Amino acid sequence: MSTTPWRRDAPRAESITGARTGLTRDLRGRQRRYLMAMLVRSACVVLMAATWSRWPVVAVGALVGAVVIPYVAVVAAQAHWRQQRGARHAVVWVREEPPATRVVLEPTLILPPEGNSPG
Repeated sequence: MSTTPWRRDAPRAESITGARTGLTRDLRGRQRRYLMAMLVRSACVVLMAATWSRWPVVAVGALVGAVVIPYVAVVAAQAHWRQQRGARHAVVWVREEPPATRVVLEPTLILPPEGNSPG
């Protein structure tokens, strides 16, 4: 089985299975993940308030969770989005040619002929 040479050297076509999810679906998924993280944060605040006087170690742990979870939720949502973008293409440096030399023209004042002055 032979393949033509132009097909071997050509870049591979993009596959639809490797395409990113749509913006609406991606946004909905990030909103759901963030909502779940905020529900866990709310549970940490309630747990902290309920255990403050009886188990202060658990309350401090819940307080730390309530403070750290929003940051982690935002970073995780953005990291997931970056992973979906796919592989980056290599940067190709293009050698620029020097610009062509320009001829600077001096401004010229054009005067009407002396004999045809309106009068």
